[in-house]
Amino acid sequence: MVGLQGCLLDATPDEVAVGPVGQGLMRRHLDARSWVDLRPHWVSGADALFADLAAGVPWRAERRQMYDAIVDVPRLVAFHDGSGHFPHPALGVCRDLLTAHYAAELGEPFVTAGFCYYRDGRDSVAWHGDRIGRSRSEDTMIAILSLGAPRTLALRPNGGATAYRAKAGHGDLLVMGGACQRDWEHAVPKTATATGPRISVQFRVAGVR
Repeated sequence: MVGLQGCLLDATPDEVAVGPVGQGLMRRHLDARSWVDLRPHWVSGADALFADLAAGVPWRAERRQMYDAIVDVPRLVAFHDGSGHFPHPALGVCRDLLTAHYAAELGEPFVTAGFCYYRDGRDSVAWHGDRIGRSRSEDTMIAILSLGAPRTLALRPNGGATAYRAKAGHGDLLVMGGACQRDWEHAVPKTATATGPRISVQFRVAGVR
């Protein structure tokens, strides 16, 4: 796998620390029912966390049917169902802090963690909503910890034009809430600009993928 160039702004690159969720948190209302929160620099020591996840997560490549061909999914993936220990103890801290901060709005704990490894700008995620399980008919939240090279998360109303772009950087937190998964779609587009690797960690409630 491609190595990450260390962040010069990470003053303690070998010590992973998770800050308060609400400190510097900014909310953007997409419409009357859906919103996005962005919390820059949520995790410090993100270089070390990236390295540990890149080496320690059981990454797998997937293939899928597209028209008449079987093609490679343009990223590596993994999933943790919430039982046992996460691949890094800081992720358990992240999950607990997210649960505490959003308790009044969410009403249930974050449980699982999905992982995506974007090796370079050619890796991507196509337009979609996380609608497997209860999120097809219920409001929920997807909390994304971004590690590594900054990538754009684009959002659009279902089937519409791109309406919002968030640049998720090294150690940033992005949360999609309300009816965002049902009424909106999101994507990480490919980019022709030279870019390093990125790992995203997606925290979800039970029964949502």
